[in-house]
Amino acid sequence: MVDIDKEGKSTAESLRATRTYGKFRCHNPTCMERLEPKKGDKTIKCPTCGMEFRVAWVKDGFPRARGPVWEVNKKIAEEAFARKMKEKEQEEKAKEGK
Repeated sequence: MVDIDKEGKSTAESLRATRTYGKFRCHNPTCMERLEPKKGDKTIKCPTCGMEFRVAWVKDGFPRARGPVWEVNKKIAEEAFARKMKEKEQEEKAKEGK
């Protein structure tokens, strides 16, 4: 049995309309921005969160994220960790001052 929606399309047909070829999502779970690398790009940087990914081309016009660029993402993680530790330290000083 095929499920038909209000517009008379099957589930597969309605999902086909949402497909985005030439793009993939940022793998940062808090971001999930759509990234659209230019033809032949080896890496792409997310404009929202700053993470950078290696790009593999399955075929012409069909990119996939191979994985993160470790040096860039490690730097972002270290900066975030340092910021959190500084905030925690400031909170502890504020509690001691009370």
